[in-house]
Amino acid sequence: MAKKGKLIGIGVGPGDTELVTLKAAKVLKSVPVVFSPKSSKEKESIALSIVRLILEERKDYKRLMIVEPIFPMIENKKELEKIWTSASELIAQYLNTGRDVAFITLGDPSIFSTYSYVQKKLIDKYEIETIPGITSFTACAAAKNKALVEQNDILTIVPKIDDRLEEILDYSDSIVLMKASRNTSRLESTIEDKKRPKEIYSVQNCTRENEKIIEGFSNEKPYLTTTIIQFSDD
Repeated sequence: MAKKGKLIGIGVGPGDTELVTLKAAKVLKSVPVVFSPKSSKEKESIALSIVRLILEERKDYKRLMIVEPIFPMIENKKELEKIWTSASELIAQYLNTGRDVAFITLGDPSIFSTYSYVQKKLIDKYEIETIPGITSFTACAAAKNKALVEQNDILTIVPKIDDRLEEILDYSDSIVLMKASRNTSRLESTIEDKKRPKEIYSVQNCTRENEKIIEGFSNEKPYLTTTIIQFSDD
């Protein structure tokens, strides 16, 4: 029986190709299959655009298999489950032929990544390796030249605000709002009205050519926008 391939989840970082780790680049220069999910047929995969230069340097680039499954931005859990199952089955087809598969994802594969859903479905059936990547929020702090947390500060990472907002605001020292393009005016006013002294800044397209640092919340809110709120009570 042929040996099965290995699934390798790769975090490609926030946007700058030079921030792809050496280990990730090494795998991408040799792996036979690259999975790069995107939100729709019309849109380019941002993760793929980050590593394209690395892939194109390969001598066997024309033989490289690049698969771009559609992972739409929806919240219907039943539909999402079908999509994750379908993607996992497709990956398994390649793994069963003995080929390794790299699943690339923005930032780090362990933080709000589509990779985690196929990882869970395949973890008991195949060998899996996960290569971490630089996160958007650490890149944003670097762009601002400011620490995210110091000493005993508590850092909270928030993908979507719900009824836990007040508690988060009371007990966090620094808050990262991921997917800040979804921020509502109500959310922003709630944070701004909080009496604790604070600094708010947003970074659009961090580490990319069109990077932009904004004091406060972003009005434009392109997809790659992260907002950081830092409280200073002393």
